[in-house]
Amino acid sequence: MARIGVYICHCGLNIAGVIDVEEVAEYAKSLPDVAIARHYAYTCSEPGQRIIQEDIKTEKLDRVVVAACSPLMHEETFRKTVAEAGLNPYLLEMVNLREHVSWVHFGKPEEATEKAKDLIRMGVARAKLLEPLQRKKVSVEKSVLVVGGGIAGIQASLDLANAGLDVILVEKSPSIGGKMAMLDKTFPTLDCSACILTPKMTEAARHPKIKLLTYAEVENVSGHVGNYEVTILKKARYVDEDKCRGCGVCATKCPVNVPDEFNMGLGTRKAIYIQFPQAVPLGYTIDEENCLYFSKGVCRICEKVCGFKAINFEQKPQRIKVKVGGIVIAIGAEIFDASKIPEFAFGKSKNIITNLQFERLTSASGPTGGEIVCPQTNKRARSIAFIQCVGSRDKRFNEYCCRIGCANTLKQAILAREKLGKDSDIYVCYIDIRAFGRGYEELYRRARSMNINFVAGIPSEIYVEPDGTLSFNVFDKNIDKLLEIRSDLVVLVNGLTLSYDAEKVSAVFHVPKGLDGFLLEAHPKLRPLESVVPGIFLAGICQGPKDIPEAVSHASGAAAKVIDLLSRVEIELEPLKAFVDKEFCSGCGLCMPVCPYTAIEMKIEKMNGSERHRAEIIEEMCQGCGVCAIACPSGAIKVHHYTNEQILAQVHAACLK
Repeated sequence: MARIGVYICHCGLNIAGVIDVEEVAEYAKSLPDVAIARHYAYTCSEPGQRIIQEDIKTEKLDRVVVAACSPLMHEETFRKTVAEAGLNPYLLEMVNLREHVSWVHFGKPEEATEKAKDLIRMGVARAKLLEPLQRKKVSVEKSVLVVGGGIAGIQASLDLANAGLDVILVEKSPSIGGKMAMLDKTFPTLDCSACILTPKMTEAARHPKIKLLTYAEVENVSGHVGNYEVTILKKARYVDEDKCRGCGVCATKCPVNVPDEFNMGLGTRKAIYIQFPQAVPLGYTIDEENCLYFSKGVCRICEKVCGFKAINFEQKPQRIKVKVGGIVIAIGAEIFDASKIPEFAFGKSKNIITNLQFERLTSASGPTGGEIVCPQTNKRARSIAFIQCVGSRDKRFNEYCCRIGCANTLKQAILAREKLGKDSDIYVCYIDIRAFGRGYEELYRRARSMNINFVAGIPSEIYVEPDGTLSFNVFDKNIDKLLEIRSDLVVLVNGLTLSYDAEKVSAVFHVPKGLDGFLLEAHPKLRPLESVVPGIFLAGICQGPKDIPEAVSHASGAAAKVIDLLSRVEIELEPLKAFVDKEFCSGCGLCMPVCPYTAIEMKIEKMNGSERHRAEIIEEMCQGCGVCAIACPSGAIKVHHYTNEQILAQVHAACLK
């Protein structure tokens, strides 16, 4: 016979403002096997936890039910509470009265109170069947994999390396730097982006604890927290990185010109190229798709003119296997594809460009040397219209705010005014100006003072006139008037969206995505730096839209989490894993292909002179998702702490009144 203690939290008025907690506590006392039931204002507080601990000792409790907020918030808190009192932490059951009752039944106290009684009755029924579980300890690899070489990945790598950990930084492009390397200035201070970023890139490349693997991608991840095994594909550059000095003679002689991705198609590059002048590593790469030797079997001029004998057309891709204790994902994001909005005519005129293309126009290292020209005519622009929230705050595409659009537009409008002079016309069409960060409101006031025209509306359609100019009508809600605007150049301020690699990364690392497409954190408030997979952390924009300071601080936070994790000699694994009842396992193998963590293997057992196949769970790799248990036709696979018996006990209790 169990002795169960039930503790109902008021959570201030979050719960007690809707539910009659005294009545619920009295009801709990009447349930079978409940030895004591209490209600308290803040059960998660130190006095509240102390009450539970004293009752465990004096009332000889062997099970505890805490009815409070979401287990995501405080289950670990109360596990530690009961463990300190000498009770196995997995003999705790949490009932969610806040999110499941008071918040969803606000204004209906009678119904909410009755539902609270039902949930507590179900919790008590399940608590009776809980079993003590033990956490397994595993050793820790003192190295870290960082995926993504943008500013977030660089910052995380430097923090980790400076803490003494070995870091493998993997970047899919030939150079680290990410989107920040494409920017001219940064807001709100309008200082040089490259001047901030380049020293960080160089520091990462020279750090003795950081191994750079550029032009590479992660192919496979297996193992578990503290001991991950990672396979990395390093693509062939056809240039020896150790021999190449970045002199550029090869590119000068290369006869092939192709659109330059780094300059967003506004310029051209050669088939052998570096992404930008400050690239790290400063080594050339041969574009296999456009190289004449690979497509037609001719040329090889670059090989002939290279004085350092760095060109190697026989170079092959490499698969590199590494072991790491933790992983930081910092794959960044992409800008929204404006061609999905036909009314904005992106692609119909070269003079309709994106905000990132505008960055390359204003950059001294860009295709025009910093001159703001109309790409179609190469003539100096006399008027520019910025259209905000392209693909953001739009139910057709992305409902979320991109966070950087407003400040970025203010920055670009100011730069346009400074470069084009006071006689140019500059318009900013907006839904709202969200200047929320430090120094952003001052940036807004500065733009206002520079005779930039702010129009409180978004155009319905952009037209390309016969003379190449662009026109649109927009209703300005501030003056209650329909305006007709003509401009030489239209800049679409595209929002941020998930990285092109997000699907692959999500699958390889088993990290789920949220409804907005970004990688999902374990908890938005309490664990914003962690993924749901132990030992895998998120840094920067891959977790959601951020500006540069936010991405950097997020990366440093993720690095701190990894440092804390790997500072231990051993790591304790959560015991909520699947297990196999071998008596019922038929060895059908249906569980293996459905396991997203490859945590199941088939073993051959000899019984009575014959061989039988049996499934076996690799406990260190299992994440307790339960997919295998669902797929098992004989019911041989179960999950600790969530067995059929425990769940059915709740179902039966729910049907009792």
